[in-house]
Amino acid sequence: MPKCLHNRIKYNCKECGGSSICVHNRIKYNCKECGGSSICPHNRRKYYCKECKGSSICPHNRIKYNCKECKGSSICPHNRRKSQCKECKGSSICPHNRQRSICKECYGSQICVHNRRKPYCYECKDNTIPEIEENYDIFSVLN
Repeated sequence: MPKCLHNRIKYNCKECGGSSICVHNRIKYNCKECGGSSICPHNRRKYYCKECKGSSICPHNRIKYNCKECKGSSICPHNRRKSQCKECKGSSICPHNRQRSICKECYGSQICVHNRRKPYCYECKDNTIPEIEENYDIFSVLN
C-alpha cells in the first residue's frame, strides 16, 4: 500500500485529498450523506443493522462478539466481558482488582480532583446542591 507524506494509506488521507474521501471529508463507503456502500436503507452500517440481518448480528439478534449464548469473541470462559473480568485480569481491571476508570489509587478517568467519582461530585458540577440555610424554604423553590 502506498503511503502519503502523513504516513497514511494514500487514498484514505483526508489532508492529501485521497480518492476514498468524499465531499463531507469522510471515507466514502461510510458516509451516510453520500449513501456509501456500507450504509443500509435504515441509515446504519450494514453489518450492524438488525433489520437487515447484518453479518455482525447473531441468531439471538445481538452483536456477535458480545453474545454470551454464541460464545462471542469478547466473552471470557467465566461468561463475562473479557475486558471487565477480574479472574481473567481484563484490560479494564487495575492492579487493585477494581475497575480501572473508577479506582482512586490509579487516578481513574472517572475520578475528579476532589477524589470523588465525576458524575457524583457536587463541587465539579458548579455547586448544584444548594447550601441549606436556617431560613431555607423548599416550597419557595417549587413555586
